[in-house]
Amino acid sequence: QVQLVESGGGLVQAGGSLRLSCAASGRTFSRYYMGWFRQLPGKEREFVAAISWSGRGTAYADSVKGRFTISRDNAKNMVYLQMNSLKPEDTAVYYCAGGSRGSAGDTTGDYDYWGQGTQVTVSS
Repeated sequence: QVQLVESGGGLVQAGGSLRLSCAASGRTFSRYYMGWFRQLPGKEREFVAAISWSGRGTAYADSVKGRFTISRDNAKNMVYLQMNSLKPEDTAVYYCAGGSRGSAGDTTGDYDYWGQGTQVTVSS
């Protein structure tokens, strides 16, 4: 089992950057693929980025491609989301997620474990 805790959210102006971190507990972290999702009130949680257990494979939503970068450090049980050129439409609660079934996917059903979320607000 894996427990996930996000940090790094906050308020930033449009065009700015933030780096989200996700700390994972458990000795089998390196066996999990990891993802980042985001959600606005009253809306469904949407895929942002995913990374394979090795870190060699990544995937991004079209809306963040070229601006966001997902990475992981298996030695530290950490996953990161570097967010650059932020836009007001990136405002949401961001969730870290982990899964071990198949390969890293872009739907919430692909993931078994979720963090509590961290708020990102981008002002115009």
